[in-house]
Amino acid sequence: QVQLEESGGGLVQAGGSLRLSCAASGRTFSNYAMGWFRQAPGKEREFVVVISRSGGNTAYADFVKGRFTISRDNAKNTVYLQMSSLSPEDTALYYCAARATGNPDHIRYAEGSYDYWGQGTQVTVSS
Repeated sequence: QVQLEESGGGLVQAGGSLRLSCAASGRTFSNYAMGWFRQAPGKEREFVVVISRSGGNTAYADFVKGRFTISRDNAKNTVYLQMSSLSPEDTALYYCAARATGNPDHIRYAEGSYDYWGQGTQVTVSS
């Protein structure tokens, strides 16, 4: 089992920045690719970004490219999501997820590929 706990969400004005964190416990963090997903009110959960086990491979949804940056610190068992130039359209509950993989550079976009999920942290962007 892997437990994931997100933090760092909050209320921010449009154009502002936030950094989300996801702390993992329970298993060897470096064995997992990590993803961020989000779900806005009335919408389906959607892929945001993923980072490979090694941290050497990442992929972003088009709507966050150039604004969000994912990183991980395997020594701290934590993955981060730095978000900038936020807009009201980024308002959502943000989830981190972990996917066990034997390949250090493998990444997946589909939420069904992920084994463990956190409870989410709310990000609200005011106009």
